[in-house]
Amino acid sequence: MTTPSAVIAATGLFTPADAISNEELVDAFNAYVEQHNHEHAEAIAAGTVTALEPSSPAFIEKASGIRSRFVMDKAGILDPARMRPHLARRDNDQLSVLAEMAVRAAEDAIARWGKDAAHIDAVICAASNMQRPYPAMAIEVQQALGIEGFAFDMNVACSSATFGIKTAADFIASGSARAVLVVNPEICSAHLNFRDRDSHFIFGDVATAIIVERADLCDGGWAVLGTRLKTVFSNNIRNNFGFLNRTEDQPSQEGEAGNDRLFVQLGRRVFKDVVPMVSEMILDHAGQLGLEAASLKRLWLHQANINMNEMIGRKVLGREPGPDENIIILDRYANTSSAGSIIAFHLHSDDLAPGDAGLICSFGAGYSAGSVFVRRR
Repeated sequence: MTTPSAVIAATGLFTPADAISNEELVDAFNAYVEQHNHEHAEAIAAGTVTALEPSSPAFIEKASGIRSRFVMDKAGILDPARMRPHLARRDNDQLSVLAEMAVRAAEDAIARWGKDAAHIDAVICAASNMQRPYPAMAIEVQQALGIEGFAFDMNVACSSATFGIKTAADFIASGSARAVLVVNPEICSAHLNFRDRDSHFIFGDVATAIIVERADLCDGGWAVLGTRLKTVFSNNIRNNFGFLNRTEDQPSQEGEAGNDRLFVQLGRRVFKDVVPMVSEMILDHAGQLGLEAASLKRLWLHQANINMNEMIGRKVLGREPGPDENIIILDRYANTSSAGSIIAFHLHSDDLAPGDAGLICSFGAGYSAGSVFVRRR
């Protein structure tokens, strides 16, 4: 009996209405820095408190390649007295904000797919920044879309989408599902420390969706040629915010969380560790599949950092990639965690011809990395 093969049949995207430019973000951050340094002037002069340094749009773009980011709440982030999003609490009988984002992206994917949601047998919510521990966000999305079958959440940080595609393809291969919906809703701004000069600019909010379908049921789409996953434990990217941290020293939801309970990373160590790990994984995986990496038409990499993406692109293709080969969307979207590579694929894949091969790849905290080689049908 032939093992069913999987196809990426459609993708979808939800982009928040609000966007913040580097200039707007820097104005808010620098206002906070000025106020902080003024309030602690005596301690700074005495050497017991370190003065905070202002940021600049030029610093942000040079460090990351980011020029703007979309967010679910702009006003709260740009308020120097608050500097975090304000998302109104919803009653339990209302659709949660993360599920709403996922549903919007899923509806876009389903419309592009051209089939009824009843043809979907499973939902996976694969994302970094889950709104709650349980019930699973995926089950709420499943109910909102009227999908039968089963649903569950998975979190492998920025690699969650590729891990989700791999899991969906395995469900197809095992006969467990005809089609699987993978959603990647990310409110990254809720876990970002906007008062940290080295990281306040990194993340944005967005949601993506992917429909993975059995090949014999799908016309067109992208054949999944192979998937590979890799994890190596590291503390170099970490977020300690969680329900087990809610002790007496843990501030309330409206208070300030400690720095280690928000996103923190040792950027230079991450760069040094992740670039070779991911590049070697991609090249080895391509060789195993009989693909010539240099002949790939397009790379849709995790949108983490312009320097990291460009170096991985050079290592994989063995040359300087053209702008239409190594897709960069982080200048407009910033780092959107698990959704980044899927945004790149969603926005920049329709122009490829049947037979063209490309790579969807993500990497991040864990460390985790996932590669998905695809070919246009």
